[in-house]
Amino acid sequence: MNSSVFFNNLTQRSISTNRTAEIVRIIFETLIIIFFCLFLYFIWLLLYVFFTTPHVRDNARYVLFIHMLINDTIYLSTGLILLFTSIFVVYLPVPICYVIVTLASATFRITPYNLAAMALERYVAICFPLRHLTLCTSQRSNYVIAIIWTIGLIPNIADFIILSTSTEKTIFSLNLICTRETLTINIVQNTLRSNTLIISLILVGLIIVFTYVRVIFIAKNMNSGSRSASKAGKTVMLHAFQFLLCLMSLTSTFVETHLRNYISFLPVVNFFVFTCLPRCLSPLIYGVRDHVFSKRIGQMYSAKP
Repeated sequence: MNSSVFFNNLTQRSISTNRTAEIVRIIFETLIIIFFCLFLYFIWLLLYVFFTTPHVRDNARYVLFIHMLINDTIYLSTGLILLFTSIFVVYLPVPICYVIVTLASATFRITPYNLAAMALERYVAICFPLRHLTLCTSQRSNYVIAIIWTIGLIPNIADFIILSTSTEKTIFSLNLICTRETLTINIVQNTLRSNTLIISLILVGLIIVFTYVRVIFIAKNMNSGSRSASKAGKTVMLHAFQFLLCLMSLTSTFVETHLRNYISFLPVVNFFVFTCLPRCLSPLIYGVRDHVFSKRIGQMYSAKP
């Protein structure tokens, strides 16, 4: 009888724990969907301001900013697809899965590249103000974006070549649960991804630190215009904060790998905290902080009946 009572209590606790985990998972899934919808709405506002305001559209800084928003939108969308297909065990064809994983990994790498480009633009604006208008044009920003995407996709092209040469062609006719791990069949793929990511993050970190130090140095030594230099320093610091959030998302992958078997809702919590929130807060911070966007959005709302 004592054994029966013990096992009944154990079963009830297990059921209660599973229900709690399910409730937590549903709550975070709902929060992710709400924040993603708010993110899309705010992105639409910023894109509307960008494409309807000529002097904003011709500014290199705003071109890079809008590119970052579009890139983050693609990253969040593909991340959501990967998250929910994994949770609800949806099987996808390998070609479709590979395209989604490629977009997710490439846009993740492109985010720090874009932050480095924006930091360098502020560096040129403060340290070389007379050459800023000639060096930082909207056309050159488009060239920079093309270079960023080329660099960001090179590891994926190499990964595809490795995957194609390491397996039979029949793998591309299979259906599977779409994750990066299921598409990793060769240790060279992991080595390539890790080394590429480490080198990229180190270089981006050095660029942001260099531009911040130089801008702050100019701000302290300028008699006039120090206010703009100080503001540029704060902008670069904001880029550094966003870069730190990118690094934090890497720790979430490590934690999820080791604790996923013990906490069933951990992937949803990780996605919300380390992926959804940073990307959702980024356009909000820029939109409120930048007087051009905030003023234009205020005019849009005040014009409504």
